[in-house]
Parts: sequence; C-alpha cells; structure tokens
Amino acid sequence: MIRGSSSSLFFSISAGSSEIPFTHDSSLSLDRGSHRILAHACRLAFVLLTIILAAPRARAQDNYEIQVYGSDLVDPGHTMVELHSNFTIDGSKTIVDGVDPTNHAEHETVEITHGFNDWFECGFYIFTSATAGQGWQWVGDHIRPRVAVPKKWHWPVNLSISNEIGYQRRQYSTDTWTWEIRPIVDQKVGRWYWSINPTLDRSFHGESVHQGVVFSPNFKFSYDLSPKIAGGLEYYGAVGPVTGFDAVAQQQHQVIPAIDLNIAPQWEVNFGLGVGFTGATDHLIAKMILGYRFNF
Repeated sequence: MIRGSSSSLFFSISAGSSEIPFTHDSSLSLDRGSHRILAHACRLAFVLLTIILAAPRARAQDNYEIQVYGSDLVDPGHTMVELHSNFTIDGSKTIVDGVDPTNHAEHETVEITHGFNDWFECGFYIFTSATAGQGWQWVGDHIRPRVAVPKKWHWPVNLSISNEIGYQRRQYSTDTWTWEIRPIVDQKVGRWYWSINPTLDRSFHGESVHQGVVFSPNFKFSYDLSPKIAGGLEYYGAVGPVTGFDAVAQQQHQVIPAIDLNIAPQWEVNFGLGVGFTGATDHLIAKMILGYRFNF
C-alpha cells in the first residue's frame, strides 16, 4: 500500500501483484493488442502527471505505508502480516502546523490483513514513530475493508476498491480522523504490469476538513527482467482538493524506480530509497517492507 499507499525515488521489492490469466500465446512476448494496451496506459499516466504538475496546500505527508496497491486480495482463509519500516533521512526539521518534524524519524507500521472470500478482505494498521528524545510513540490505527471483482468473472482488467478509515494523533498529522477511498485498476500483459490508484481522501476532524475531498493519485509500471525480478516506475502524489488543486509547491510529488522481487508466494519483501520533488514532500526516505502469508 506509498498510503499509503503504498514517497520518493525508491527501490521496492514486493511479492504479490495480481495477474490476469492469458492464453498460451501471451507468454513473455507482447502481441500487437498488448502493445496498444500498454501504449494507452502510458499515455494516460503521462497526461495525468502533466495535469497534476501544471495545476495551480496539501496535508502533512504520511510516510507510514509507501505502496502502490495491486488489485489482488489475500486468499480466503489466509492472513498476511506485514511490517512497513520507513526512515526519513532528509525531512522537515521544524514543527509545521503543530506536526512534529519528520527528519530522522523512524516509522514502523504493522499491517494485518485477512481474506474472507474471493471478493472481500479486511486489514488493520498500527502506526508507530520514533524520534530522538521521544522514543517509540503510538501514532494511530486504521481499518481497511476492501472488495474486488472476482477473477472468475474474467474482466479485461483487475479491479478492487479499498476503504481506509482511522485515527492519527494530532502531533503526527493535521487531520486526526480520515477516510481514504482507493480504486485500484491493474493488469499483467506479458512481461508488463501496470496499476493505477486514483485515491480520494477526506478529513472529518482536523485542518483539512474545509478542503473536502482531496485527490492523491498513485500509479506504477513494471517489466519482468526475470521470473523473480521486475523493474519499473512508481509515482505518489497529493495535489489538493478536487474542486481546485493546491499550488505546486504545496503539493506532494514522489517518483520511485522500483524493483519487485518474487521470492516465493508466501513472502513479500520490499525496500527502497527515494527522493521527493516539492517542499511539501520529504526529500529522502529509506524504506523496507517484510510480509508473510499465513494459512489461517
């Protein structure tokens, strides 16, 4: 989930991205139709990024879960446990709008997700932060129910919708109660994979209540370099209210060259180092994600 979604120029390693089944002819080479799909997806991503960067204040950056979501769910009767570890090497150094500085902050997030059937799962997050002089602090909790179009329907693309609702302490976020709606559309085409998360955020208590719904788009493209390794590009943004974007300097923009490692179906391993592109974005962050799927 840069949510978080899964923040900057990163190398990430992840075990599970959903795939659409293909016929025997669509192996590692791309046919003409696949090229057209990829070309349209690339053009869409380029137009989206151009609009965002050309648009005319964003909430504090939440570097607790940095991930572009895939549409796949945890298998029914199974539980995924993940640890999201992020360290801000170069971030904010003063208190801004009552939020503590992020510079040299260590964030540890525990995510537990259980699959109930082929169209529903539910996740739970525990956010923590550690800084010099404060030690470990509890930041907040979120719950995330998610529904998906079952694979047996054989849609041309994969689709799921995540709803994340929760609380963060005021010293770590200008908004204490928030709701995130994250549509997830993705597809595997030969060696190529793409995912788009046109995320919408809403604050119910805090400084951003007056902004209404905020647009926070994420997307990812990757290419299988081998059966175990894929390299690609991830983007994370927060551009302001859908009724009128913030000035560019107050938006968040992060681009992540990504590497996905498929070690084994039950494991998820993710790490990276990234750079943000605006003053509202932490400049340099290191992250790691460790996850394991249990058979219960």
